[in-house]
Amino acid sequence: MRSLLSVSALDAAPLLLGATLTHDRDGDDADAGPVSVRITEVEAYLGPVDPGSHAFRGRTARNNSMFGPAGHLYVYFTYGMHYCVNVVCGTDGWATGLLLRAGEVTDGLALARRRRNTPKSDLDLARGPARLAQALGLDRRHDGADTLAPPFTLALPPEPVPEARYSTGPRVGVSGDGGTTDYPWRFWLSGEPTVSRYRPGKPPKDRRVVG
Repeated sequence: MRSLLSVSALDAAPLLLGATLTHDRDGDDADAGPVSVRITEVEAYLGPVDPGSHAFRGRTARNNSMFGPAGHLYVYFTYGMHYCVNVVCGTDGWATGLLLRAGEVTDGLALARRRRNTPKSDLDLARGPARLAQALGLDRRHDGADTLAPPFTLALPPEPVPEARYSTGPRVGVSGDGGTTDYPWRFWLSGEPTVSRYRPGKPPKDRRVVG
């Protein structure tokens, strides 16, 4: 499994579509227990060659987990309120990974509803990266965790999703050049109702020279 993820996130993205990630969160509180999410949407990030990546300017304490090894999690905190989760790809030292943008809760539905404060529709339980992280009970404590070892289970589909069954396009909410059509690095299962809505980021600055 790890060898399959030890490639560029662009090559690993179709492998994760339709995969199931399970987290059996430990503890004595009401949020403890297993939840499984079938992944329906991901975004690829490619480190120093990707202006939309957290690792574009190099390694930091925050993004350290993004540099490997493959199959581990990179979890970050954003907007002062949300956690988002990436599955690291590539080889050690190569900051390439896949943001888990959306999915369908397939097991632990009651627990996911409680963690998500019972949204209006079960389709919204893991629609969007922050919701997905919340449904799975993930936060910065899980940064660097291995999805191929307990309390996690990552199960890929028996066969990769055929190209005709998934779509690609620009990433959601990414500002600057990394959010343009030059980076169609969002992958999603076509027709899936759990896929998040597209929202463009701030456009890149005008680089035209006048005079």
